[in-house]
Amino acid sequence: MDPMVKTTALAAHYENILRDVDLPGLPEHYRGKVRDNYNLPDGRRVIVASDRLSAFDRILTAIPLKGEVLTQLARYWFDATGDICPNHVIDYPDPNVLICRKVEILPVEMVVRDYMAGTTGTSIWTLYKQGRREMYGHRFPERMREFQKLPQTIITPTTKAFDAGHDEPLSAQEILDQGLTSPAQWEEVSARALALFARGSEMARKRGLILADTKYEFGLAPDGRILLADEIHTPDSSRYWFLETFDKRVAAGEKPESFDKDFVRTWVTARCDPYKDPIPDIPKDIVLEAARIYIEAFERITGQPFPVPEHPAPILDRIKDNLSRSLGLSLK
Repeated sequence: MDPMVKTTALAAHYENILRDVDLPGLPEHYRGKVRDNYNLPDGRRVIVASDRLSAFDRILTAIPLKGEVLTQLARYWFDATGDICPNHVIDYPDPNVLICRKVEILPVEMVVRDYMAGTTGTSIWTLYKQGRREMYGHRFPERMREFQKLPQTIITPTTKAFDAGHDEPLSAQEILDQGLTSPAQWEEVSARALALFARGSEMARKRGLILADTKYEFGLAPDGRILLADEIHTPDSSRYWFLETFDKRVAAGEKPESFDKDFVRTWVTARCDPYKDPIPDIPKDIVLEAARIYIEAFERITGQPFPVPEHPAPILDRIKDNLSRSLGLSLK
């Protein structure tokens, strides 16, 4: 669909967003930055992807259809990588909802990087500009440039921030010294993260994209297995660049063309210090363009169309109906 046509179609959804999730019939509610989680007595977990957009360890705004895009794109990648790493998926009863195995999330986010990039406080480019040359247990050479490819793919882990806390950078040795994982767990999640990234990079390249960096979360199932959890290779967890224009734009001193939440992050950082200042109201045209970018990401990555409904229907009502049928409960 033409970008202008799609943005116009999205305008009808501007007010129809899933900012807050209220399912009082489900137990043990935990509200994350983007997803709301409910733990069922039988060991399953219900995860509802809202339309909230999180960056800089805070909620910036909400983007129409974002939760649906993320859920369906993660579904695509879970299906495409199940042979590399088992995951927590059981069922998708609604476009915004995943029913999965309950796992104990390891307290480490596995951030995998192929390029010198980033805008957040824990990104290697931010730290490199501050003069840091040793980060995350890696030594970086002098005179590196933004968007330069790293000598090899690296893992730059951070603590997993629960309850809206702040992520903190770690080295592999610090992870082991603090007992955040066992040596065997660290060896397994490191190997799986690198293998997942290699698969993602290969598939993205076939679609004319560069997977610059991403993050993975792993959890322990009750039987002790390590499962891939949360999301995988979505625009919220990953940085994608367009392969065709990458070299030309970087050579000209320009940012690579991308579709990820950097679009909104860049708008915010141009107007405030997002770690200290109040976030300014994000205007409608930026919100709708962000929605278009998320949908374009889905279509470019998967090669499948993403239908934008002509007549928006209340998202939470639809979720309640679908979950009621799936779980055999009344959520009205």
